[in-house]
Amino acid sequence: MREKNLKTRLQSGEKMLGTFITSTDPSLTEAAAVSGFDFVVIDTEHGPLSPTEVTGHVRAAEAMGIPPVCRATNAEATTILRLLDVGVHGIQIPQVNDLETAGQVVSAAKYYPEGIRGMALPRALNFGMGDLMASFQKANEETVVIVHCETKESLEVIDKIAAIEGIDVIFLGPFDLSQSLGIPGQTGHPLIQAAKKRVLEVCSQHQKAAGIFAADGQQAKERMEEGFQFIAMNMDLTLYAIKCQEEIKKANG
Repeated sequence: MREKNLKTRLQSGEKMLGTFITSTDPSLTEAAAVSGFDFVVIDTEHGPLSPTEVTGHVRAAEAMGIPPVCRATNAEATTILRLLDVGVHGIQIPQVNDLETAGQVVSAAKYYPEGIRGMALPRALNFGMGDLMASFQKANEETVVIVHCETKESLEVIDKIAAIEGIDVIFLGPFDLSQSLGIPGQTGHPLIQAAKKRVLEVCSQHQKAAGIFAADGQQAKERMEEGFQFIAMNMDLTLYAIKCQEEIKKANG
């Protein structure tokens, strides 16, 4: 990892704009980097990506100088382990709805003595070359742990989840949360606005970074102004489709 890693940037208060990557082609990660995004979230929850394909995106991101985060399919320790071992700089976990799950995520992402992450000689540890003990410590210090707040149950205990040592970012998922609150798709609803305020409050209280999804650049700007630091703006193929639609409309007058 580079000297100014993702965790350092978040701890310094930097506001960062990224996008979700769902395509299997690492060229999309390269394109995201040259376009100016600060990070990518390689999405295995809503995309078809395997750990092998995630590795290609990690290499592309690192080559282009932006940190790769990966959204896992679940909070299982083996799921987290496989993604961290290929070298992602941060792990993003959906459906973290209770304290037990949040604690398990941290434990799975950290080596002893902070957690139970399995020890091997993967790509993330330079295949065993160098000082292994120093590598374990560096991984514990630099790996970013991001947990989703996207259900009514999670929102009810978000202050306690945010207090857990080792969690770096609370990521509000407006669409899933709207469904959980019985207002599907109504991301502008007062209940979602209240949830945003709540997440920002607990993140400030516990010195965590607040993250959120934004549909477009205007929304991303608004979320930054509200205090969110880690903003994932839409996703690769949707942004491509939006741009195609815009240009087709221009061509057809």
